[in-house]
Amino acid sequence: MLYYFHHLFDINLLTYISVRAGFAFFFSFVLTLWLLPRYMAWAIGRKANQPINKYVPAHEGKQHTPTMGGAVFIASTLIASLLSADLGNGYVWGGLLTLAGFAAIGLSDDLGKVLTGDNLKGLTARGKMGLQIGVSLLVGLWLVYGVHFPTTFYVPFVKTPLFDMGDIGASLFWMLVLIAASNAVNLTDGLDGLATVPTVVALSTLSIIVYLIGHAIFSQYLLLPNIKGVGEAIIVAAALVGALLAFLWFNCYPAELFMGDTGSLSIGAFLGYMGILAKSEILLVLIGIVFVIETVSVILQVGSYKLRQKRIFLMAPIHHHFEMKNWAENKIIVRFWMIAIIANLLALITLKIR
Repeated sequence: MLYYFHHLFDINLLTYISVRAGFAFFFSFVLTLWLLPRYMAWAIGRKANQPINKYVPAHEGKQHTPTMGGAVFIASTLIASLLSADLGNGYVWGGLLTLAGFAAIGLSDDLGKVLTGDNLKGLTARGKMGLQIGVSLLVGLWLVYGVHFPTTFYVPFVKTPLFDMGDIGASLFWMLVLIAASNAVNLTDGLDGLATVPTVVALSTLSIIVYLIGHAIFSQYLLLPNIKGVGEAIIVAAALVGALLAFLWFNCYPAELFMGDTGSLSIGAFLGYMGILAKSEILLVLIGIVFVIETVSVILQVGSYKLRQKRIFLMAPIHHHFEMKNWAENKIIVRFWMIAIIANLLALITLKIR
């Protein structure tokens, strides 16, 4: 809506992506901050509490914490984006589709858990994966055929693409990126604020890269690909960052509210989407290093137990391993935040080394 005000009132300031991204951030932040206390009061009254896995250490005291806060901050993100972005831009709609589609999957899973009071009674693993494949493939096809996004494959430190993946190859690859990122954040969301801050940091890094790629002069100077119109997607990212910071107000230790799969699946998928737009699918490993560490710890744990009947960690994902070693929860959280910040600074440095 703001984008079209410059036509009506001749306000050229509203044509700038950075200005509208700022508006989107504050719209989403204020709206989320206003809605969450009301949602929490409703959720507590309806006993929409997070069922806690009985095997998770120190789970006492958290079983009465309301969940599905992700539904609120994703709704705020969508509203703020619609108010601030150029709705004629296909990259904006791809981002909104990613957020809404994965939020719907997470909401279905959360509702099953809340209604039964059992952390294992949400969507089946096969059902959840099937829905993720469907939404991810739809987003990939939209990028290829809807906005004609380049299907070239880039790696860090190299200024030219390695090869062209082709329409089908790119759609399938991007589907894998979205699913991997979504589930990685979902695995990480196990401690108060643990997934939120690394997501904010990663989104900030990816937004910088996407903005540079969408800018003709900056992209040429840094030897990055130049993709017209892609920078508009950072308005959605800014809205999500604002909503996540407002959510963190209530989610920081000790948490008054959990995001649930509604939040974790959708923000993870959107990280993957921004990684694709930034032509940084490989660099996403460094940008989302905390999520990668958590995912790898689960893969190693499961693989080791199946092959050797031995566990590598006391419990996986790895944040539970440190809990079992009697690390304080807030110490684990802050140390993981530090790792995320350092990794993202390194990721930004790679932009100049090409």
